[in-house]
Amino acid sequence: MKQKHDDAYKSIGEVAKELNLINPKTGKLNTHTIRFWEKEFKQIKPKIFAGKRRYYDKKSILILKKIKFLLKEKGFTINGVKKFLLNKSSFNLDETSNNSINTSKNNLKSKLEKISNLVKEIKKLG
Repeated sequence: MKQKHDDAYKSIGEVAKELNLINPKTGKLNTHTIRFWEKEFKQIKPKIFAGKRRYYDKKSILILKKIKFLLKEKGFTINGVKKFLLNKSSFNLDETSNNSINTSKNNLKSKLEKISNLVKEIKKLG
């Protein structure tokens, strides 16, 4: 099968494959998820050609990847993703991932130190 150029428009099925939106039970593509996100997020603008088929450009696919990452990996709500995309549209997701990991490591470290100090105090008392 011939490989499409990166700048070529992709069908909704190709985008679902690229995003790994596959039903684990049936093995079928979850294209309905993309259509739902399209209604929720105004940033996704597929081209609709003959036969009412949707075709997505590189920019729309990138936005879909961000949406999937924020919803599935980061646990954002739909409204949270909308706010994120409005406020941080140019924000790099790798930076988001690294910042949240570093922040959670620092929080965990400080909580462990507090617990350790409390255990030491309890041992002294009792």
